[in-house]
Amino acid sequence: MTSSGSFQRLEEKGRYRQKIIMEHEHQQSRENTKVAKAAGVVGLATMLSRIFGFIRDMVVAAFFGAGLITDAFFVAFRIPNLLRRLLGEGSLTVSFVPVFTEYLNKKSKEEAFELANIVFTILSIILVVVSIAGVIFSPLIVTIMAPGFTRVPAQYDLTVFLNRLMFPYIFFISLVALCMGILNSLRHFAAPALSPVILNIAMILATLTLRDFFREPIVALAVGVMIGGILQLAMQWPFMVRLGVRLKPDFHFRHPGVKRIGLLMLPAFFGAAIYQINVFIGTILASLLPGGSVSYLYYADRIVELPLGVFGIAVGTATLPSFSEQVSKGNFEEFKKTIAFSLRLILFITIPAMIALIALREPIISVLFQRGHFDVQSTILTAQALFYYAVGLWAFSVIRVIVSAFYSLQDTKNPMKAAIVALLVNVACSVILMFPLKHGGLALATSIASAVNVIMLTLILKRKIGPFVNQDFYRSVSKMIIASAAMWGAIVLIDVISPWKINGSFHERLAFLTIAIAVGAVTFFGICAMIRIPEMMTIMRILQKKFRRA
Repeated sequence: MTSSGSFQRLEEKGRYRQKIIMEHEHQQSRENTKVAKAAGVVGLATMLSRIFGFIRDMVVAAFFGAGLITDAFFVAFRIPNLLRRLLGEGSLTVSFVPVFTEYLNKKSKEEAFELANIVFTILSIILVVVSIAGVIFSPLIVTIMAPGFTRVPAQYDLTVFLNRLMFPYIFFISLVALCMGILNSLRHFAAPALSPVILNIAMILATLTLRDFFREPIVALAVGVMIGGILQLAMQWPFMVRLGVRLKPDFHFRHPGVKRIGLLMLPAFFGAAIYQINVFIGTILASLLPGGSVSYLYYADRIVELPLGVFGIAVGTATLPSFSEQVSKGNFEEFKKTIAFSLRLILFITIPAMIALIALREPIISVLFQRGHFDVQSTILTAQALFYYAVGLWAFSVIRVIVSAFYSLQDTKNPMKAAIVALLVNVACSVILMFPLKHGGLALATSIASAVNVIMLTLILKRKIGPFVNQDFYRSVSKMIIASAAMWGAIVLIDVISPWKINGSFHERLAFLTIAIAVGAVTFFGICAMIRIPEMMTIMRILQKKFRRA
């Protein structure tokens, strides 16, 4: 009897343990689906934004080309963008979301919204001061950021004027970043991801309609930037109100949540600053190279931003709220599994994207930009930069997830330390490579520095939480590489059958690129389906559910 009772208790324990395991697996599957869906929403919105961004760049390239005038605009525009990424996306959002999510999960919505109001008030005051200082000190800022411009007084003066005109953009776009953090924490991703579309449309319309009103037509672009910034912020407000968030002044600056955000924000600020300094090192050194180098790097970077934004940044944006929620609840095993799943999801797109950009760099640049003042030589030189940027695409993407994992752990110091090392690597590689490879060397230095950053942070995270990838991860990535190699072969075959002609008509170039992309995509996804890559299966299941509901 005793033996039978013991056996029954063991059997019940076994069933209970199995039930717990199944519940954990189901919970993890739901979290993976949440991440994939959120990444899909952000990715589609970002894709639309990037399409309008390319239209904007095509308009800019057609009307202004790649030269001293466009170099002046791109440098002037990058300066407020730098501060946006430092104060907004770079430090505030990543410091705010984990604390705000913790308040939502462990306290109440009312307390979380009170914290949002206080942060909104503090940020607004800081941004007003920064905007005024930026306008006053624009000559000094431009001299530091683009010292080579001082050799051409007209270009230098234009850059200073454009920078002064666009500096208040930092006020509006940093508040957009705060709204993004709030909305993403509440699991609303579409409006923040779509807001850049408004900026691009504003810049396009300003170029087409306002350029004749200014002695220097490119000033119209700067006006478009300011209009776009205002409209981006206005776009967030209805969605905030719908979710119950009504931002208003609150001067309780001693709130404990504010202190925690501040402690996280300081190292995050320096970490973001170091990343942006990497970008500006390229700009500074490019200003010392032949005219047009800044523009070649800019246009190439815009191409890389498409897959990076559509999936790399999308997954990074989608994972931060999920990571933060899992950490706040103490679910560290699920946290590690979500990291692994997110990395596989990113690599599923970025590995083939990297191969495609390398194989089709000239056709892509040619079709998008080769018209008007943007000639064949501009295409060739921009394609050189694109090659070296594309080599680092995997690192640019993976870093988004790894850094989000650190921020969800409320650890902003280790990303800062790794970023400092990456900065030193970037400086050394830039100085070494810029003379033999010109602007291409600067792009390659950025890729090398990003790879070093990823490797360092991966090792630190492994030491901090334990191994977070397993044999399934490596098996899946190996299959992705096989499918990408088959895609490369298909693209090469297209080039053999019908060789690429950079001097061909636009229709010939467009036809070559369209066929190459179509054949490459069919080959990649076909091989993925044949060898049953898990990420492909996850995406297909989500799509099937969507179609069934429709």
